Amino acid sequence: MSASDIFLIGSSGLRAYQSQLATISQNISNVGSTNYTRRTTTISESVLSGSSNALYKQTVNFGGAVVTGISRASDDYLSARARQTGTDLSYANSYLGWVNNIESALNDDETGIGTTLTNFYSSVDQLAANPSDSSLRTSMLYQLEQVTSAFKTSASDLESVMDQSYASVESEIGLLNNALSALQDINKSLTLATSNTANQAQLLDSRDALLRTISEKLNVSINLAENGTATVTYDGTVIANTSSASTFSVAQNSDKTMTLSLDGTEVADPANGTMGGDFAGSTTARERLDTLDEMAVQLASDLNTWHQQGYTDGGSAGGALLSVGTTASSLSVAITSTADIAVASSDGTVNGNLVNIGTVREASDIESRWTELVTAQGNLVSTISDKQSLAENRDEIARNALEEVSGVNLDVEAADLLRVQQAYQACARVVQAAKDIIDSILNLN
Repeated sequence: MSASDIFLIGSSGLRAYQSQLATISQNISNVGSTNYTRRTTTISESVLSGSSNALYKQTVNFGGAVVTGISRASDDYLSARARQTGTDLSYANSYLGWVNNIESALNDDETGIGTTLTNFYSSVDQLAANPSDSSLRTSMLYQLEQVTSAFKTSASDLESVMDQSYASVESEIGLLNNALSALQDINKSLTLATSNTANQAQLLDSRDALLRTISEKLNVSINLAENGTATVTYDGTVIANTSSASTFSVAQNSDKTMTLSLDGTEVADPANGTMGGDFAGSTTARERLDTLDEMAVQLASDLNTWHQQGYTDGGSAGGALLSVGTTASSLSVAITSTADIAVASSDGTVNGNLVNIGTVREASDIESRWTELVTAQGNLVSTISDKQSLAENRDEIARNALEEVSGVNLDVEAADLLRVQQAYQACARVVQAAKDIIDSILNLN
């Protein structure tokens, strides 16, 4: 081994460990970064070269060490698992927010439908005890106004939930389309990137961040190629790969439900992710509003039938007490004068029709239906809340498992930093030793 070989070995070590020091420094500077995967610099022994030509003396060149690449501490299985739990958690968070809003819309306090209905029937009973009392008549109409107001308020709030969920989907789609377009660009860059380089590692980090964003929005299937490019499909259609990126859009229907389209063609509603939760929230709000509409129409029909069987003080047949179309928001009081209240029955009993309100109340059973509606919504909130807690725990476990593999541990990096620094210093001494040998030879007389 010549002095030049020693120089070569020492200098190659300096270059290799310098690269490792740079990688460790990059790891430390990115500790805690969400979209960063720990890197390691791989060093291998340089390939020995020689000659077997009979005309030349066989020689061996000691190449020292060489950097063979930058590798990411990644695990495709754990990454896929974390994406799936992230999708589930995004759905649960989104849907839980909407079902809570729906529960608030089905206001069950003193101004809600249940309480105002009870107050109205109580006011009729009180008027039956003294049918000529003008203040009690005024109270009855006031309580009826409160009932219609409660129906309208809940209906309006449910429609607001559907409008808000639509706005949320529109916002999510904007982010989703941007992510799909960016993923196509990353895919193109990955096809040109050299394997095991810092550039490829950065591109793969960006790819994983985009895949996480996409999978949090809706339920997609992801396939990774050997060169790192990703193909994403939804509802059996490729929405992003190296050559294309699709565009989603959403439309609100006349009943305020939503329709999702891909490149202008209607596709299945999202079943998971944030958008899945938005669609589920809108669907649930629509179901609750449909029930509320049915209740409003039935209430108007039952009360009108009851009221039209009675007679006013002037002997006229009772008119419609409520007017309604097909929705709860159209419900309103049809009479404005207390003189139009049909208090008497057909047999001439002065309060006979008022007394019969109990039979109508029992047959109509709107109060029980309201209680069932509120209870069903409360049970749904409880169920989704439990699922959200479970999804949160599963996501934390999955991300912790991924973090153990791909995350930066400062203790590990500190130990590596000390080791590499010592190795770097050792290589510097090798170079110094080679210099001393050459100096000694040149100083020989």
